[in-house]
Amino acid sequence: MDRVNASTPAAPSDDPARAAFAALRTPEGEQLLAGLRDHDPADELATATRLRRTHPAELVSAALGQAQLRQRAVAKFGAEDAYRMYFTPNGVEQATRTSVAAHRAARFAGLGVRSVADLCCGIGGDAIALARAGISVLAVDRDPLTAEVARANAEALGLAGLVEVRCADVTEIDTAPYDAVFVDPARRGGRGRIFDPEAYSPPLSWAAAAALKAPRAALKIAPGIPHEAIGPEAEAEWISDGGDVKEAVLWYGEGFAPGAFRATLLPSGAALTAPAPLPAPPVGPVGRYLYEPDGAVIRAHLVADIVERCGGRLVDETIAYVTSDEPYSSPYVSGYEITDQLPFNMKKLKALLRQREVGVLTVKKRGSAVEPEELRRRMKLAGPNAVTVFLTRVAGAPTMLVGHPLG
Repeated sequence: MDRVNASTPAAPSDDPARAAFAALRTPEGEQLLAGLRDHDPADELATATRLRRTHPAELVSAALGQAQLRQRAVAKFGAEDAYRMYFTPNGVEQATRTSVAAHRAARFAGLGVRSVADLCCGIGGDAIALARAGISVLAVDRDPLTAEVARANAEALGLAGLVEVRCADVTEIDTAPYDAVFVDPARRGGRGRIFDPEAYSPPLSWAAAAALKAPRAALKIAPGIPHEAIGPEAEAEWISDGGDVKEAVLWYGEGFAPGAFRATLLPSGAALTAPAPLPAPPVGPVGRYLYEPDGAVIRAHLVADIVERCGGRLVDETIAYVTSDEPYSSPYVSGYEITDQLPFNMKKLKALLRQREVGVLTVKKRGSAVEPEELRRRMKLAGPNAVTVFLTRVAGAPTMLVGHPLG
């Protein structure tokens, strides 16, 4: 059986992908890439035909592919960095977005961490954020091409002095000289996303064991990880950015709270923490106000904390909608004033929306199989007003709640 994360680097001449990447880093390749910054993928055939008149076909193909990867990477890295960096298809998919990586690096830096062993570094997104926080990084990846891309990215962003990239088996890395360890196991395989933590590469159990050996450590995991897979030694943090849950992190060592659950909202940095799982919150009738917790709060099982803070209750024991009779403001929820509660009935909803002259309808759902676009299509909206409709369950019964955002 192969070792975890083991790999034997191949010579560039034996690997077409590495040879193509090396060609991209020549003056000719860099010039080609610079000219493709605003390239429209819809015009790829015409562009390729034109460029092949003056450049080798293999280089043109590599440049066009890299140009598309850079365009996709802008969403995670921002245009200023993305158009200077290099990517692989898997690297774009699995890399941490800059805002999340910077948050994690800031937590390490705030605890006095000055050196990190970044195991399974990928194309270097986290290594870059750590270096920008003033932390020296050993970035390790088993794949020769990926390691070369990570090294090129550190150089392109002026961080080569703080980032050492090594192509190696992470299980053979001595992490003792480092203040902290960061592990980002691969969670994609040949068939797509991997959901079983023990099928990660390396497995979650190996990564957790490596983390526990270090003075401090962080282990990046999928946000959908079952809570029972999280050991009591870890502080578990779920991170959302702009309302979308991006990832979860297990923190180990001095400065963290073993067994605690934390939800962090970016870009504000607001953080909600509970020292242990909270008891089940009460359930009751829909009040005047409805609150939709941020996804990180839901993933961290901290909805009960919101219920307690607002003096409210759940609308259903299985649904993460909170209701109260008094208004409540918090960065961890989106609030709505509810004007109508209907049993699930399309005709009644259509009649109500027509009576209210609703032309703009926002549809949110939780615990309903109805697709928002299908509902909007069937309503045949017309009018100057806007409302929000929640398709959910109240005390187990399919229900429609109509209201407006607070504030």
